[in-house]
Amino acid sequence: MFVQPRAKINSVYYCNNVLEQGLLPDICRLSNDDFLFQQDAAPAHCSRHTVAYLRSHVPEFVEPENWLPNRPDLNPVDYSVWGRCNRWCIVTKFIDQLKRVLIDCWAQLSQDMLNRAIYQLPKD
Repeated sequence: MFVQPRAKINSVYYCNNVLEQGLLPDICRLSNDDFLFQQDAAPAHCSRHTVAYLRSHVPEFVEPENWLPNRPDLNPVDYSVWGRCNRWCIVTKFIDQLKRVLIDCWAQLSQDMLNRAIYQLPKD
């Protein structure tokens, strides 16, 4: 799911468009509703509106006051998955191609790599 060009990402847009129509249905489907939701401290993520939304729509999430910033062991998707996507995207200098590159990058990730990122399994 991508944000609409020039969209103002406030807590209402984030909850209605990003979470409700994008992330949460996929997370629930893929995890069988067995997940712990955590995000960073972006303004739209930690607003009262978003926290209230999460309390009423997400079975378990890390409250903003309990977030530990910049901890790769607690946020493996940001560091492992998006780190790899970022390295692939750096070679492409055209912003217009970013969406296609991210989709292609995501499609190339193996399930094993994703499992390792999520569960921090040691490499063979």
